Amino acid sequence: MTTDDPSPVPFRVVLAGCGGITRAWLNHAAERTDLDFVGLVDLFPENAAKVQEQFGLSNARIGIDLDQMLSETRPDIVFDCTIPAAHKSIVLTALAHGCHVLGEKPLAESMADAQEMLAAAQASGKTYAVIQNRRYLDNIVRFREVIRAGQIGPLTTLNADFYLAPHFGGFRDEMEHVLLIDMAIHSFDQARYIADADPVSVYCHEWNPAGSWYAHGASAQCIFEMTNGLVFNYRGSWCAEGLQTAWACDWRAIGQKGTARWDGEDEIQVAAVVGNEGFFHETERLDPPATPPLEFTSHAGVINEFVESLKAGRLPQTVCTDNIKSLAMVHAAIESAESARKVAVEF
Repeated sequence: MTTDDPSPVPFRVVLAGCGGITRAWLNHAAERTDLDFVGLVDLFPENAAKVQEQFGLSNARIGIDLDQMLSETRPDIVFDCTIPAAHKSIVLTALAHGCHVLGEKPLAESMADAQEMLAAAQASGKTYAVIQNRRYLDNIVRFREVIRAGQIGPLTTLNADFYLAPHFGGFRDEMEHVLLIDMAIHSFDQARYIADADPVSVYCHEWNPAGSWYAHGASAQCIFEMTNGLVFNYRGSWCAEGLQTAWACDWRAIGQKGTARWDGEDEIQVAAVVGNEGFFHETERLDPPATPPLEFTSHAGVINEFVESLKAGRLPQTVCTDNIKSLAMVHAAIESAESARKVAVEF
């Protein structure tokens, strides 16, 4: 079903958190005929009022207390667009009111919180999923298909480079482990998606480079051991001025028979061995397998799959029971950085 298809009974939705990230959600969600926004919650009512006006949500109530809003409006779904520190409270409150939840990443600020949220979701029988919008890009699907189709043989190594220099201001400037907690979750989840592999262990070195405008941990390098003998290497920084990578990282996948590269945007290159003689064996360039374009991409892709999954009675791919594996990579990396040793990734 697309956004143009009428739904007999639209899902009633309350949006928790009305900051800047809501635009990425509401550019799609506010246009869907199968979603009816009945409440907007924010600690600052003026933020909710701006969202209400900008997206034409005139029928939605405005409030500062989620529990009260849920009691008054009795929605089916809560969209959690709050800061990471609020995710646990928002999700547990929403689940207690019998709501499905789609929330911003990361799932939680700690594995203990994540496990509690996961247990609450399973006990409630409701779906809790996380926005991992990097999975919903046409070219990550094509890049993944290169590996799944065997063009470079069995995968042995996967590398991701992330170098950007955003000057956000606000809460991120003071966050501990800011890169690992607030952004690396995307790259780690992408790695799991691309490789069809799960984490086993990690060694991480984290630091805050001279000149960083962040208070803590703006750079990190991680070596993950994954299932199937794969090694995933992550190199990232949020204070790397000049020659910046894509938000989706610059990727290199090395297989037993060749290599594939994706710049995180439009270019995918594939080279596979065709000869078995000489100092360097001969290779040839291959075209990535053709994949149909996604109907919706990025945030819209996650939201669409979440809504359609609820209608069909199936689980979306970013459901909490899967996404906790990506979150476990984050917290294992933090533990490794703090202890200066390799640690197991447990979830």
